[in-house]
Amino acid sequence: MTALDDKTIVRDYFNATGFDRWSRIYGDGEVNFVQKNIRIGHQRTVDTVLAWFEADGNVSDRSFCDAGCGVGSLSLPLAARGAKSVFASDISAKMVEEARDRASQSLGDASNLRLEVSDLASLTGRYDTVICLDVLIHYPETEAAEMLSHLCSLAEQRVLVSFAPKSPVLNVLKRIGQFFPGASKTTRAYQHSETAIAAALAANGFQVQRRAFNKAPFYFSLLLEAVRTA
Repeated sequence: MTALDDKTIVRDYFNATGFDRWSRIYGDGEVNFVQKNIRIGHQRTVDTVLAWFEADGNVSDRSFCDAGCGVGSLSLPLAARGAKSVFASDISAKMVEEARDRASQSLGDASNLRLEVSDLASLTGRYDTVICLDVLIHYPETEAAEMLSHLCSLAEQRVLVSFAPKSPVLNVLKRIGQFFPGASKTTRAYQHSETAIAAALAANGFQVQRRAFNKAPFYFSLLLEAVRTA
């Protein structure tokens, strides 16, 4: 499959059955056992990012780009914490619409938050920090490296990325998932090696500074923060 094919699959999925599934997961309503574990795991990743930023103590002086923001799980808390500016985007129009609804309910007319529909390759601008959480799982290694290169070109200081690391456990879970047909399936689930992701960041002038591994029984995500060195 080409990058365009994968992109179309992701967009169509999250504008249809994927939206219904993942908006529940990223909400606070009733979900099944597997979805609850994914919710817990993803929230741990978001909480880790927020904890790192709070430890740095300079959120109010920084601009952020949340690439692949989903329903705003990270963007909204960043805006609420007084970030200088938060630009959040997602390939799914329905996800962005849901994020806007949640922002309206929790933040009102927040002037420091902007939400747009866009794929990663089309993003423009310059930001102190660029963040891309749990998006690369939808794309193979070559396309993921190209996406990281583009995201690095937007970042003045830092890039944060989380992804499903290659592991035997994930391979087993992926094979199990292939037995479930139709709407039970999600998009392709790609794993990435930490070495390959770190190398892609280094090739674009960024060195990994902090890392965290967050997991629940059905969620595995390695979070890397890289700072600009060149």
